[in-house]
Amino acid sequence: MHLLIEHPGPAAFLLWHIVATLVSFSLYGFDKRRSVRGGRRVRESRLHLVDALGGWPGGLVAMRVFKHKRRKQAFTRVFAMTVFVHLAALALLLRLVR
Repeated sequence: MHLLIEHPGPAAFLLWHIVATLVSFSLYGFDKRRSVRGGRRVRESRLHLVDALGGWPGGLVAMRVFKHKRRKQAFTRVFAMTVFVHLAALALLLRLVR
């Protein structure tokens, strides 16, 4: 916590992504439960938004754990683009930091 207060940049960035990952994983699990039991589903746009905000690792793990959204090509295409953009941005950021 001390690191987050003194140098909020990297620590806040990491904390943000951890929280977004947990939220994404939870939303995928909730949506899967609703798809099995019936009820109001989580919009795909909401899943994509949380993934785009940094939660894509949670979405990736959730797709495997819950066996959810893996066959839907349109969804997985957008998800793959989200991951690509994040990894490209990370590579650029690491290059700029050097």
